[in-house]
Amino acid sequence: MGTQIKPLSKAVKIGLFGMSLLGSFYSVQTLAQQQGDEQSEQENEVEVIMVTATKRASTLQEVPFSINAQSQADIERAGATNLEELSRNVAGLSIQNLGPGQSQVAIRGVSAGQIVRDQPGVKEQVGVYLDESVISLSLFTPDLDLYDLNRVETLRGPQGTLFGSGSIGGTIRYITNQPEADELNGSLELNVNTLTDGDTGGHVKGMVNLPLVDDKLAMRAVVYTTEYAGFIDALGENGSRKDDVNGGSRTGGRLALTWWATDKLTITPRVVYQEIDVDGFNRQEVFNMFANPYTTTRPAIQMGEREQYLLLDEGFKDETLIADVTAEWELGSADMTFVYSYTDRDIMVSRDASALSGSVSVDLGFPDAAVLIPSNLRDRTQVEQDTVELRFSSNTDAALQWLVGVFYSDTQRQYSQRLPTPGYDAYTDTVLGAGTSADAANGYGPDSPYNADLPYDLNQTSVFGELTYDVNDKLNLVLGSRFYDYEEERRFTTGGLFSNADDQLDSTSSDGFTSRFIANYELNETVNLNAQISQGFRLGGVNDPLNETLCEGTDLETFGGFQNYDDEKLVNYEVGMKASARRWSANMALFYTDISDLQVTLDAGSCSSRISFNVPDAHTVGLEYELTRRATDNLFVTLSGSFVQAEFDSTVRDGSGNVLGGVEDGNRLASVPEVQFALAGTYDFDTPLLGANDTYVSASFQYIGDRITQPSDQVEGAGNFVSGLPFGGATGNEVTALDLELDAYNTLNLSAGLVYDSWEAVLYINNVTDENANLSLDRERGGRARLAYRTNQPRTFGVTLRARF
Repeated sequence: MGTQIKPLSKAVKIGLFGMSLLGSFYSVQTLAQQQGDEQSEQENEVEVIMVTATKRASTLQEVPFSINAQSQADIERAGATNLEELSRNVAGLSIQNLGPGQSQVAIRGVSAGQIVRDQPGVKEQVGVYLDESVISLSLFTPDLDLYDLNRVETLRGPQGTLFGSGSIGGTIRYITNQPEADELNGSLELNVNTLTDGDTGGHVKGMVNLPLVDDKLAMRAVVYTTEYAGFIDALGENGSRKDDVNGGSRTGGRLALTWWATDKLTITPRVVYQEIDVDGFNRQEVFNMFANPYTTTRPAIQMGEREQYLLLDEGFKDETLIADVTAEWELGSADMTFVYSYTDRDIMVSRDASALSGSVSVDLGFPDAAVLIPSNLRDRTQVEQDTVELRFSSNTDAALQWLVGVFYSDTQRQYSQRLPTPGYDAYTDTVLGAGTSADAANGYGPDSPYNADLPYDLNQTSVFGELTYDVNDKLNLVLGSRFYDYEEERRFTTGGLFSNADDQLDSTSSDGFTSRFIANYELNETVNLNAQISQGFRLGGVNDPLNETLCEGTDLETFGGFQNYDDEKLVNYEVGMKASARRWSANMALFYTDISDLQVTLDAGSCSSRISFNVPDAHTVGLEYELTRRATDNLFVTLSGSFVQAEFDSTVRDGSGNVLGGVEDGNRLASVPEVQFALAGTYDFDTPLLGANDTYVSASFQYIGDRITQPSDQVEGAGNFVSGLPFGGATGNEVTALDLELDAYNTLNLSAGLVYDSWEAVLYINNVTDENANLSLDRERGGRARLAYRTNQPRTFGVTLRARF
């Protein structure tokens, strides 16, 4: 959308897939004729949204490609506290929930399928930026709080020219509010909420903007703390039970200073710090080696909704520090922008791997006492990253505008795994022979059957530029390109009974160009048409060696040959329309993407490993739109949605000639729904209640179509899991049958608000129907040890108070 109707409390974005787009396009011309009188009436009600998606300030309607911008008012009205909640109103954006701080983002169906924590070399497909600083990191892009953001921009389609690798599907930009020199102001937000059959949570957030030196120096500070309510219950040994084990907290803040050094030079240093500490995961299990309907010498257990089975408590911790500085300098007919960013991350994922270790112990013939030893898999990621960008851009009114820049990043990433399992070495030496555990340790400590260290050194240098030429008053053309040079080096060291005792050094490098050409035509004052051809890329990498000790023969034969995988490249063909007037806006885009060497990730079965490989050809084709209308003086509605067909155009076969993991010409790509849409509206009462200036009610409905977690899930019979583990009286031949097509689901959210001069009260119910959606499938050791679905938050009742001063 390019315009919003004031007051901001009435700004809403609502969406629906399924209306006649052709009819909507032709109605634009009719509405354009009607707008003349409307435009002159209440002209001051229109607010133009400014964005910087092209690294220049422009209105959203002027950007010559598909973009969504959710403003601060939109974020507040939606009650969104993270990107997954915000995505409800963004066409073409899909989030695959893999647990706290680990969700995967896809735009327009460009997806490699699910990746997991122990694949640290896989690169992201959507770039994420905090203002000018890149913060995306494969699975672990920071789950930043959205408080006091100016807007969130979603740039659809490849953005490799200006934003580089990792933006092959698109780019998401968190744009914060900057310090202001002319006014002392602040805000406060309080929330309390409770979940059906869950715990109670809430948050406290605040902001203050403080001028320090008249017209020279100002500070803006944001602090927040959130308590997440848990809703997953954990069963345990001897009939024990723990309620709401996946609760947690997020605490952090931002401090920014802006120094107007001269009339032409502005310098803004900033520090961002955040801690996330969560006690468990949103995993509801349908099979666990220790808890299933098949055991006889152990209690047979059939787990219900939002239940899991644990021998150990789990947790996720993420400590993030981002320090950056941006300098903007006006140099006559050109502007210079310099950005330096430093990121320091420490992430610990601690999960109960007792079923995984126990399944291996059964295969090795260990006694039940060894199988039941609690085993804790600890994945740690430590990252230090420095990035520098320097660019120059023209600022004149000439027909030809230009932008050039250089970018450099240096990333040091240390990934490690430990599997502390107290007392395990004694059973190892008893069953397999004295000294076996010490011989397999490869220098690591005792009672940890698997250990790994993977230090990465990643360097990227790029040069980019873009030209914009106004052919005439109606037509402008954009031509841009980026040269990139990338090098990655890593060492892979393992030890312990479950490992290969690896110690190897791997490296990969890549260089090339990515370009785009855009044409934008102003049909009239209301309608803009655009078309483009654009390229994107995602860097390749090296797979970890399979855990051959754990692999069954067929899995080792099938997956053992994959090592390096190449860069993924994409060409996007797109046509779009943007139209806006005082009472409505309509943005639509039709696109086709041709993907070469798509990086696909598959579960390597019993090996407890996952591998990535290239599929020669794939494509996505789709339609997306966002329509907003002021239906009456009181009612605002928006309709948005997308249809995306994402398929393989190649078939990959294993050494025996069998189709590998569902990668067959015509099969679907993973994790992206073909259809998703949303419908929402806000109604403002003519007569406000309880002395308020404004009283409103809002409703939003979202539909997410069916999906699959990974390509192999669409193979006939893939949902029939056999553990092969004789344990607890179960033979191991029992079949757990699951439908691996994740069902479509919908959610309904309701809210009502009272707006006063300086504060607002909102009462809301999210997920009104208490939909229990299957978001993705989690399979431990190919499903032999554990099968579970990740699920959404249940019905939530809450109240939010906001104050501004």
